[in-house]
Amino acid sequence: MSDSIKTFKTGYILLPVLIGLSVVGWLFYREFNPELFSGIRFSWRLVGGLLLAVLFMFGRDGGLMWRFRFITDRELTWRQAFRVNMLCEFTSAVTPSAVGGSSLIVLFLNKEGINAGRSTALTISCLFLDELFLVLACPFALFLFSFDDLFGNVAILSSGIEVLFFLVYGVVTIWTFLLYLALFRRPEWVKRLLLTIFRLPLLRRWHKAIETLTDNLVLSSREMSQKSFTFWLKAFGITCLAWTSRYLVVNALLIAFTTSGSELLAFVRQLILWVVMTISPTPGGSGVSEYMFREYYADFFDVAGMALVVAFVWRIITYYMYLLIGAIIIPGWVKKLRD
Repeated sequence: MSDSIKTFKTGYILLPVLIGLSVVGWLFYREFNPELFSGIRFSWRLVGGLLLAVLFMFGRDGGLMWRFRFITDRELTWRQAFRVNMLCEFTSAVTPSAVGGSSLIVLFLNKEGINAGRSTALTISCLFLDELFLVLACPFALFLFSFDDLFGNVAILSSGIEVLFFLVYGVVTIWTFLLYLALFRRPEWVKRLLLTIFRLPLLRRWHKAIETLTDNLVLSSREMSQKSFTFWLKAFGITCLAWTSRYLVVNALLIAFTTSGSELLAFVRQLILWVVMTISPTPGGSGVSEYMFREYYADFFDVAGMALVVAFVWRIITYYMYLLIGAIIIPGWVKKLRD
């Protein structure tokens, strides 16, 4: 993946944009409603909701930057934390959701002056905290609402969405447990497991890289496991604030465009949507995210097609903005990487 970054091309940005706009355009064409845009009127509620959505997204980025500073013992400056976070968001936007930007934090931190071993441990720490939030928050959603409220409006997969959700959630839970073992209990055991997996014919080409990564993991996990419970509690608290702010973007957009539906239900549906979207095959979930949002939130709007308009605004704030920022930051960073 680092080689791909070194050979950065405009196509990395154009592909997800084309996919996303094509899906949105097709959906608009299929369900065109002349009353749609006439129902959107300028008001302070609309402006306030949009500004609040952007503010929540900035809050999420601020939280993740704060976490980078915190877990590195403030070794990163705010500017470096901003750069690392934006690089992670950009790579998440141009790679399939299952890959994401977190897998490249090692490279990004290393280029900011943190040695490879510690970068590996910090990367696993970030992954663990993010996945732990998801693992703990989803039962909260299931406890608050019935399956009909959470899954009943998703026509694309009907009851199959429930099976998909629990399947992916189970995999995420197992993955979180492996990260816990790698950080706190049995890094040597995780090393042996990964090396065994990457001896399979289809994965053998990455065996050497995994061997180096796991060697660094074993050496550096001791440092992270010696951190106090208070340290991890604060790091997890920052993670919760960051992701809560991310999910509240949808609530802010609903305030701007509709007065229907439960704000709490809108929030917990984000958890379900996020779990399902982790297996999206398209770059940054492009196209799939817009479609799924339309399906999940259509019942919040009285005018047919309005959910698609809000989905597009949602993606501008949470996705296309990072493609633009990445296009500005990446060229200079790639030049630094080559040097």
